[in-house]
Amino acid sequence: MIDRELEFNDTSLAQVLFGPQEKFLKFLEKRLGIEISSRGTKLFISASEQSKVDIACNLLVQFYDILRKGFTVHPDDYDFAVEYLENYPTGDLSELFKDKFYAVSPKKTISPRSLAQREYLQAIKNNEVVFAIGPAGTGKTYLAVAMAVSFLLQKKVKRLILTRPALEAGEKLGFLPGDILEKVNPYLRPLYDALHDLLDFKKVQEFMDSGVIEVAPLAFMRGRTLNRSIIILDEAQNTTSEQMKMFLTRLGYGSRAIITGDVTQIDLPSKTSSGLVEAQKVLKDVEGIKFIYFTKKDVIRHKLVGAIIDAYERYENKDSEGNK
Repeated sequence: MIDRELEFNDTSLAQVLFGPQEKFLKFLEKRLGIEISSRGTKLFISASEQSKVDIACNLLVQFYDILRKGFTVHPDDYDFAVEYLENYPTGDLSELFKDKFYAVSPKKTISPRSLAQREYLQAIKNNEVVFAIGPAGTGKTYLAVAMAVSFLLQKKVKRLILTRPALEAGEKLGFLPGDILEKVNPYLRPLYDALHDLLDFKKVQEFMDSGVIEVAPLAFMRGRTLNRSIIILDEAQNTTSEQMKMFLTRLGYGSRAIITGDVTQIDLPSKTSSGLVEAQKVLKDVEGIKFIYFTKKDVIRHKLVGAIIDAYERYENKDSEGNK
């Protein structure tokens, strides 16, 4: 067995680091297959593999330093940190906490939860047009809305416009009651959800009533020139080539655009080309436009969701083997 001892001078920070009832230490024990015991602010770590001891010690020392600098460590950060250090044993975890910013107030902070998310936030800060492409659950839309809200509250832009293509928003929804906005609201709901998570209901309503925040189907963008605005196009894989070009040419003075989508989830008719797929080819060398790609490794989800998916995969694999 390999044994290591760690000691942390600040009792209150050590308690935060260890978690309530040492919850985070117990998580590390289970996740890495190690043993951790505590005595006051001292930790005693044992394992049969040197690499696992090194990961645990590296994580705890770095997180303690991050807490000491005044940053907040989320419980899910422990799992991500283990995975990160497994791939990059000498990696600097503090790099992932440098881009915290205030989206609403000092109590409501957003920070990257993966290297791809960090690159995404940097890209939004430094580029006028950013494409975020990857699977659901990687934070593409939520982080885009959070950054947009931050820009708005800092008065870097005057308006925030959120839009999505609604494939069924034309003739097929004509039989439903209400105006066009009421018909397409279900398709815009994820954008509303992100807004309400970042701002209180009254503030969102105030901004929407005054036109500072607008949530609208993509068809409403035609013929407009949008100045001093930050515009988010969500589910962009379901735009046609013409719609994508139309959207990108709406940008006016002092505006920025964030385009998010998953090219594996295209719902367009089979003979219709995706504007997002085409944009990658057409715009790849245009200065001021940045493409960020997420993978399944960047999916951030509740631990129980992960366990449920794994259980279903095991069941389906077992079932398929039994039918052979």
